[in-house]
Amino acid sequence: MTVYGVGLGPGDPKLVTVKGRDILDSVTTVYSPGRLSRTVARQHVPSSRIGDLDFPMTRDPDKLRRAWKDAANAVAEKAMSDDVAFVTLGDPNVYSTFGHLRRTLSAFHPAISVEVIPGVSAMTAFATALDIEIESGTGLSLREAANGSAPTGPDRMILFKVTDAVETHEKLTAAGYNVQFGRRLFMEQGETMITTDPTEIAERDYYTLAYAEREGIEQTVPTAAFNTSSEESV
Repeated sequence: MTVYGVGLGPGDPKLVTVKGRDILDSVTTVYSPGRLSRTVARQHVPSSRIGDLDFPMTRDPDKLRRAWKDAANAVAEKAMSDDVAFVTLGDPNVYSTFGHLRRTLSAFHPAISVEVIPGVSAMTAFATALDIEIESGTGLSLREAANGSAPTGPDRMILFKVTDAVETHEKLTAAGYNVQFGRRLFMEQGETMITTDPTEIAERDYYTLAYAEREGIEQTVPTAAFNTSSEESV
């Protein structure tokens, strides 16, 4: 049988893909790594079909490896006779906890089939929430910015895990970037926030993103001329 890694999207239950929803309807058990993904899954799956897995709040690598091995054992045992799913926010292959399960299954249960059902990533949904167009030919970098980190270099960046917005903002503006922040976008849990003022989101929150664009960037696509105030016909 098969273990499906199903991407739930950025948090809105309506942004789960049709295929993802079909898989959730078809499997006998749906496992979740956390409260937020479980909340979204419950909009599509009755609680009786949601399985429990225990993940400790720790950075100890030995404890984490044991936890993932225990989780893989539980999932594999169920998958010996039935199709099951492991859900995660965003896309299972983009900065996702599903990678830990997949690697552990591969190491200890290589006979178990694994299939990924992609989901809408929080990073791409973020551009929509800010009404930012990443036009054709644009260079865009995806970076992690935890604990005040502020990677620079590319003209446009989407940063995730922004846990110190104030420090990240200070460093990026000093490097010549304009910065916008978004928190818990498309989520029903917690306050949704879009702002250019980092002090409004100074409290640490794992689900905070930032869009940084170097000052003076010009659009080069042909239709960019339609955004100008020129009276000249094009």
